[in-house]
Amino acid sequence: MSTLPIADFKTVRAHARVLIRDHQSSFVRMLLLYALAAIMALVPAWVIGQITQYASTNGLTSRRVTDLVALLFASSLGYALLSFLARRRSYVLGETIFAQLREGFLESVLALPLAEVERAGTGDLLSRTTNDIEALARTVRFALPEWLVAIVQATLTLVAMLLISPLASLASLVSLPFLYFSTRFYLRYATPGYRRERMSYATLSGTVSETAEGARTVDAQRLGRRQATRIEGDIRESFYAEMYTLLMRLVWFPIVESSFALAVSVTLAWSGWLAITHHITLGAATTVTLYVVQINDPIDRIISWLDELQMGQSSLARLVGVASVRDDRPSTGPSPSTEVISVRNVSYAYREGHDVLRDVSLTIRPGERLAIVGPSGAGKSTLGRLLAGIDAPRSGEVLLGEISLSSLPLDTLRRHVALVTQEHHIFIGTVRENLALAKPSANESEILDALAAVDALEWVNGLPQGLSTELGTTGYPVTPAQAQQLALARLVLSNPHTLVLDEATALLDPRAARHLERSLSAVLKGRTVIAIAHRLHTAHDADRVCVVSQGRIIEVGTHDELIELDGDYAALWRSWRSDGHAGS
Repeated sequence: MSTLPIADFKTVRAHARVLIRDHQSSFVRMLLLYALAAIMALVPAWVIGQITQYASTNGLTSRRVTDLVALLFASSLGYALLSFLARRRSYVLGETIFAQLREGFLESVLALPLAEVERAGTGDLLSRTTNDIEALARTVRFALPEWLVAIVQATLTLVAMLLISPLASLASLVSLPFLYFSTRFYLRYATPGYRRERMSYATLSGTVSETAEGARTVDAQRLGRRQATRIEGDIRESFYAEMYTLLMRLVWFPIVESSFALAVSVTLAWSGWLAITHHITLGAATTVTLYVVQINDPIDRIISWLDELQMGQSSLARLVGVASVRDDRPSTGPSPSTEVISVRNVSYAYREGHDVLRDVSLTIRPGERLAIVGPSGAGKSTLGRLLAGIDAPRSGEVLLGEISLSSLPLDTLRRHVALVTQEHHIFIGTVRENLALAKPSANESEILDALAAVDALEWVNGLPQGLSTELGTTGYPVTPAQAQQLALARLVLSNPHTLVLDEATALLDPRAARHLERSLSAVLKGRTVIAIAHRLHTAHDADRVCVVSQGRIIEVGTHDELIELDGDYAALWRSWRSDGHAGS
């Protein structure tokens, strides 16, 4: 199974530049406020240095000392106020940027070709929409603003140190080689580690979710031990990925902290010696030493938040990577002149070298009702997906009129052909909003007619607020059968010429399914209906029956013709009748 692409560093950097450019004025105002707050934070160390100088020469009775204390108090208040305003603006900016990123990612996800999502599996996409979104949220809301602020504070503090005494400030540089080389080593090896960590989360999420979704199949096929082994292997990989990044931090963080302590102690000794030998004043030595202590905090935050920025960069690369997936379908193109569907020498494989369909040819006439039957695993659903244009054949072609389905724009394709499976989705919103997804311009009368066509009008009218009743995870609960009826009602509203029904009534009991199919037949009169069915009464009512076995079409004809032929279809029919389905 493949995974969705991950953007490279150049693409991520370009994406970040676009975001910053979009919010440039807000960034500048935020950094200006933090710069003013940082200047206020520099005043106390300078004041303490001045007081120390006056105390050493004039004692503490000078009027100058009182003024300095007042300045110290005022600068503290100014720092508190400016920090509050700057932090508030940074949080608002962070939420704004994150909202833009999240909306852009959602648009990219919705634009993904269905075949691409299925090839990648649900786990990868699920991990990106949960773990990576959460990691990026923390980076944008906290890590990035704190990192930028720390850079501003460290820069201004360094400038202040140099203004007070360049000679005394030289001692603080002793920590730079340790910080530079350790950080460079960390960034070189930590980035791939965090990417591996994120990918391990995706794999684990996919294995767990797919095992849970297919629990009945796993139990029926006695695959529990195999799936448990897979999950344990994925957990082990995730554990080792996390241990790798943890080891990197265990090596890097102590070096950083030791470098800070070294800078303070060397500066204190060096500036003290300079003061004793009268190269600088005692006040300057005190101020520079306090600035070295003070600069450690923003430098520590610059380095510490790099860890979070690495995770955020890895997550952003995975989110931006989704946007790089492009649908091969053209955005414009000719419309088919007829509704004839032709399958010509089609072969298809989900995995290279393992064809599911082999040299299949079939012509479906407009208005025809075709039933596709056969044993499980024969390739019926795969053929249905090709007929609906979801997948493109490995070889051969599927044509609508004389135009390949894979070359039709998606909007054009869906006006002509639509696929409904036994999988169904209820979205958070009202009944009306759920149905209007198929036709936003639909009025209430059209919606009610669609519900009546699928035998859902009675129970919808019985809901607390009728069409205005909220559905979804936070709304009124509907049964799987009711959800399937709503999916079919969407189909009626979308009104395509050709419908591919892949076990679309599987969640209904046989009698209800039979009644619903008859109701749909009246509504869909004159339209092409391709029904992939296990319930053979569908085949009995069809114009033609297509029997698929081991990836090939082995029989085509009417129900009566195939019974008379006494081949595979006749055997299926006799078996189905003997199981007591004849009166369904």
